[in-house]
Amino acid sequence: MSTPKAPDPAKLVVSVFMKERQVFDQIFDRLEQIAGPCDIISKWLDFDFTDYYYKEMGSPLYRRLIAFKPLIEQDSLASIKLATNSLERECLDDGNRQVNIDPGYLLSSRFVLATGKEYSHRIYIGHNIYADLTLMYTKKGFKTLEWTYPDYASSAVTGFLEKVRNKYLLDLKERKSL
Repeated sequence: MSTPKAPDPAKLVVSVFMKERQVFDQIFDRLEQIAGPCDIISKWLDFDFTDYYYKEMGSPLYRRLIAFKPLIEQDSLASIKLATNSLERECLDDGNRQVNIDPGYLLSSRFVLATGKEYSHRIYIGHNIYADLTLMYTKKGFKTLEWTYPDYASSAVTGFLEKVRNKYLLDLKERKSL
């Protein structure tokens, strides 16, 4: 028989992409209201692995990734996704999204994204939201899976997530020493 154990808290990471970079400045404070203070932020990245969003959002698209200081409980991911969906709706322009916001969390062993889309490898986590195991961490670094989106498999994103993972491990060590 397995003995239930409380899961480790996770490091919240949010991906935002948009056509107009100034939208980032408009939503950043709101993201901090949802998630707490920013800990690490990526440089601007081109979002050019797919043209799926071009019809709605235009092109070219630009992305930033943000890791937040407070560690979160893993079961809060669904409510965070609902909050970021609401923020996306607030930014609609003539019915079209001006920003796409994808929250996820990082643990020492994996990176998980929240989504409203059901699929075979996604686990329901409540509130009509699913958890998508996007990357696994091994001794060799982040490992992609057959369903990992190409942008999350890129060295720019995995390199950023490596930095976040290192900070997360320090955060956990500090938390356990208190």
